Amino acid sequence: MNNLFNQHLKGDRTVWMVALILGIVSLLAVYSACSWMVWRHDGGTLGVLFKQGMMLAAGGFIMYMASKLKYTVYSRLSQVLLGVTIGLLLLTLLIGSNVNGASRWLVIPGLGLTFQTSDLARVVIIVYLARVLGRDREEPWTFKEVILKLILPVGAVCGLILPANFSTAALLFGTCMILMFIGQVPLKHMLSICGIAVGGFLVLLLLAKTSPELLPRLKTWEARLSNHGGEDRDANYQVNNAKIAIVHGGFIPNGPGTGTSRNFMPHPESDMIYAFIIEEYGSIIGGLGLLLLYLILLFRAVKISNKVEKNFGKLVAIGLALGLVLQALVNMAVAVNLVPVTGQPLPLVSMGGTSLWFTCLALGIIVSVSRSVYDNEAQPTAGTGSSPGRQRKSSANDPDIAIA
Repeated sequence: MNNLFNQHLKGDRTVWMVALILGIVSLLAVYSACSWMVWRHDGGTLGVLFKQGMMLAAGGFIMYMASKLKYTVYSRLSQVLLGVTIGLLLLTLLIGSNVNGASRWLVIPGLGLTFQTSDLARVVIIVYLARVLGRDREEPWTFKEVILKLILPVGAVCGLILPANFSTAALLFGTCMILMFIGQVPLKHMLSICGIAVGGFLVLLLLAKTSPELLPRLKTWEARLSNHGGEDRDANYQVNNAKIAIVHGGFIPNGPGTGTSRNFMPHPESDMIYAFIIEEYGSIIGGLGLLLLYLILLFRAVKISNKVEKNFGKLVAIGLALGLVLQALVNMAVAVNLVPVTGQPLPLVSMGGTSLWFTCLALGIIVSVSRSVYDNEAQPTAGTGSSPGRQRKSSANDPDIAIA
């Protein structure tokens, strides 16, 4: 195992192991939950398992390749990709594949595959913000600078996501605001921005009453908010069945393949996979265990950020990890009926396509940042007489950062 990490999977070992464990959980849970989908696949449940396995393998390759690049490369790429991302988001609104009144997907010509442009936007805007916030400054941020350099790109991205996917836009905006706070943007400016954002959204809601095409999913949002926590069984069918699955799961595991909620709970392999995992693996291992894995990921990102030298590396590691963990927490909160249904997948666990790949891309960038920590620690200190090999071994066994 040490040879594997030392020769190939360099970087933070814990991040690699969290990704591996989540991928294994995904394979087991999706395979068990997908029986209702058999009629859609000629290969039956094995066909679904093979497809998910291939998606995870491709995601692992993306994570590996992303980790091999020097993390400062992503800083430069974000400048170009921000404009491309905004263009793709606009294109999605205009000609994107429409499902349930939401244009969220673009079809890749010639391949027949679709991808959510918002998944790309999650990564690009955070990397771009980390780039801008990470520059050395002699003077505090002025309100004009905050608007022009930070809020305009964030507002453009979130504004284009909003009509089709409110939860993603709100979650991404919140993540960006937290990142700006960490990047030492003055609190008074951030409060002003939040006020402007809330006011602008209220105006948009009023305009949507007269022009419904502005927010085509407004009625869906209103229904989910008004029915949350209510007694209407039909309106809360998805959440009620998720709660039944959680209660049936109990505290200790029932075992893989024992879940029955897959026969009546909508989307047990994606939106409600957390409830399904609890049903089969119990609240201790399945519920708290998954939560712990995501918190470990965030903790490792904080540790990496404390050790990396450049401000960009600090911010991009925390920002990307924070975005993934907040998305996971929202998915879990929906399953236990803490918040209204949002449709957010569980990162690296829910059955998915390109969303899984962009999650792996984010993890790969985090590992790339951690590799810079390893490279610095692997350098022999002047005057110590240590050889590079001996220094490398000492760094790899450091329990504090667990960098290999």
